[in-house]
Amino acid sequence: MRIGTWNLDGRWSTEHRTLMLDADCDVWLLTEVDERTTLPGYSVHLSGSAMAPRRRWAAVASRLPMASAPDPHPASAQAQVGATTYVSSVLPWRSCGSRPPWVGERHAEKTAHAVDDLLLRMRAADRVVWGGDWNHALTGKEYAGSTGGRAAIESALGELGLVVPTADLPHRIDGLLTIDHVAVPNGSVGEATRIVAEKDGKRLSDHDAYLVRTSMVE
Repeated sequence: MRIGTWNLDGRWSTEHRTLMLDADCDVWLLTEVDERTTLPGYSVHLSGSAMAPRRRWAAVASRLPMASAPDPHPASAQAQVGATTYVSSVLPWRSCGSRPPWVGERHAEKTAHAVDDLLLRMRAADRVVWGGDWNHALTGKEYAGSTGGRAAIESALGELGLVVPTADLPHRIDGLLTIDHVAVPNGSVGEATRIVAEKDGKRLSDHDAYLVRTSMVE
């Protein structure tokens, strides 16, 4: 299985479509998704809640047979592909404020609330792949999230038996590590790579894309 994640920054164009097709992923865990997003050969399940006009919080795209599922959190999308539940999430960032869908005052509290809601669904799944824009590096300097938020994410990963092969990959900003992740069942990891989201020197998003190859079979 090849699983990708990309924060599309609410944009969509032929160049975005080409990058995603060239990556040859079986499943994409997308965030900040333009409602126009379509990918030949893939089904796309958008989250029900809008992040902004014509922009959804998250989506799951699959070229394998996929069944849509209710959103496990307003800023997440969920779908079933074979034996695996795929969840794509945006988690709180430092300046997100306390308006819905976030609950709490401090950043760590907002992240813990969101992760707890997600766990209610993910605990019930036989096998989970969870990814998206978590707004947290998982090692090193924390610049988008909080140490308390990181702890909540790490606790959930441990409970679900997931590992994060993207954790040591670079952010597009030199010296920082990615905040976009794919977590897969322990023992299924192959290789993780970063895909620079540029075309002819022009940024396609303010985030790069990330790809994880796994030994999972659906």
